[in-house]
Amino acid sequence: MNKQSKEMAKLAYQALSEKKAEDIRIIDISEISVIADYFIIASGSNANQLQAMQDSVDEQLYKAGYHAKQIEGNQRSSWILMDYSDIIVHIFSKEDRLFYDLERIWRDGKDIDPEEL
Repeated sequence: MNKQSKEMAKLAYQALSEKKAEDIRIIDISEISVIADYFIIASGSNANQLQAMQDSVDEQLYKAGYHAKQIEGNQRSSWILMDYSDIIVHIFSKEDRLFYDLERIWRDGKDIDPEEL
């Protein structure tokens, strides 16, 4: 794991917090997967909030010089995936988050306190 991925995770967490994201989880998957160092999972209550969360993350990371490799989802989506190589941000409606249950799938990862970043 590198310093850059920690910085990216911290920026994404702050951007999500500013938009009142709910139940933000940072999962360190660096020891169990090669796809990224961190998964960041957050919920929002409606499509407008999900879009605002996406815009905030993208803006903060872009300002810091990080560019999304891929973003899946749009203004009508209830699940948005933002792939920045070192981190992957998942933004869900509450219902879809329960349905997909990524926390269960990645339970071998380590939960990270944002203060540790």
